[in-house]
Amino acid sequence: MNRYATRLGASVTGVAAAALVLAGCGGGSGSSANGGSELDIATMTSAQSLDPADAIGGALPYFQAVYDTLIKRAPDGTLKPMLATKWSYDEKRTRLSLTLRKGVKFADGTPFDAEAVKANLKHFKGGGGGAAKYLNALKSVKVVDAFHVELELSAPEPALLFHLSDAAGLMASPAKLKDGSLKTVPEGTGPYTLDKAGTAVGSKYVFERKKDYWGKALPYKTLRISVFDNETAIVNGLKTGQIDSAILQDANQQKALASDKRLKRTDFAFDFQGLLLFDRDGKRTPALREVKVRQAINHALDRETMLDKIRQGRGEVTDQVFGTETKAYDKALDSHYPHDPAKARKLMAEAGYAKGFTLKLPRISAVVSDALASSIATDLKAVGITVKWDQLDGGAAVQKVYRDRAYSAMVMNIGQSPVDWVTAQELVVPGTFNMFGTHDRTGKKLLAQMQAGSGKQAASASRALNRHLVEQGWFAPLYRMTYTLVSTDQVKVVPQSGMAVPSLYNYSPAS
Repeated sequence: MNRYATRLGASVTGVAAAALVLAGCGGGSGSSANGGSELDIATMTSAQSLDPADAIGGALPYFQAVYDTLIKRAPDGTLKPMLATKWSYDEKRTRLSLTLRKGVKFADGTPFDAEAVKANLKHFKGGGGGAAKYLNALKSVKVVDAFHVELELSAPEPALLFHLSDAAGLMASPAKLKDGSLKTVPEGTGPYTLDKAGTAVGSKYVFERKKDYWGKALPYKTLRISVFDNETAIVNGLKTGQIDSAILQDANQQKALASDKRLKRTDFAFDFQGLLLFDRDGKRTPALREVKVRQAINHALDRETMLDKIRQGRGEVTDQVFGTETKAYDKALDSHYPHDPAKARKLMAEAGYAKGFTLKLPRISAVVSDALASSIATDLKAVGITVKWDQLDGGAAVQKVYRDRAYSAMVMNIGQSPVDWVTAQELVVPGTFNMFGTHDRTGKKLLAQMQAGSGKQAASASRALNRHLVEQGWFAPLYRMTYTLVSTDQVKVVPQSGMAVPSLYNYSPAS
């Protein structure tokens, strides 16, 4: 699941909590005054559990501190050896062979070997976490010998190597997988150990560098990750030097730091914001069964004005859910649906909905601001669609949206992976974000070609699927949002391909 779903479960409450976190920060810990020995990162994503089975991409830095992955992902997305030193597929791409690193031990002294890999993959797949679905195709793990395993797949899994560099590849001590202790006492092979005395779960996590780490030591002796529920407090911490680095999503907060010459800023895009139309079979809202209605929704939305007024132009309008790094991306599809209320009304009439209909949408204020809610409602009202917002808190949203499937659509922020099949898994294959299991003949055919193919064949299928989804109005994206990675002038950090936050390995002293 995405970072949005993570934030729904966060337990930090109010500005008072943020102030307490700030008070516990080291105070310019990445500065030369401290020899670059400490790093303070601020985030709005909490990790209520440090068990790898509960890990998802947006919270990965917490887990990277204490666990290594089988495969390492470089900032540009290139896959590198980590706990696995080599890997290869068979001809059918349903068997992945891994050669494992020798001489590595978990923090509790248990050796890392093939049996540990088998136990971890089984634990992750059956653990019930939001990312467990990424191992759905994993049928079995065969231990060839102590340092060689074979992953047997029920079908080709084009994104498996990516997932093994992400949450699914995290390795914990097999001795601790069953007793539940990993939630608060992580035991991995990673570069840090958790400082339990300095950690307050849900608000501040402190890690100390491991002296006998098998790999290259990370540059910071102490790592602190502090959790906030608002970006104003994060900006204040950056200004005062109590925080070394953070991601800013809100355009107003980005602007607040624009003139501060003591801070370094790097803009990047990862999330798109838009309306996911779940109910394309019309089970709850019959009108959404009609392609012309979904196309009308897309023509009704004034994306340019929303981007300009709500995000101060910080982003790019888009009509496609595939990101710019994918093979599926087509620049022309960013503007496939120009704002055209007259055409939208014509399409509504042709679909048999000249008198319109009512669309009930859930609203979580952290995602849908007053301005965005008003803009969407106004634009859709102009073509005959009456939006009724159902205000929800985080816990209620998880229950009503994902379990009860109470809504036909929802405004969300979704990460745009650089891997085509990840986007297809998330949004097109029946599951979390295709909760009503929508299928059509063309989509199924192209998905099969993406999954089984490789190289040019898979890329061609990806591009065709992307165009099909846009033309059929499967979604109503608004814009890719420009985020800003901020750090003090004492810290060098680069964005991470495939993640909304930098990998822990992307930080180093500027000097």
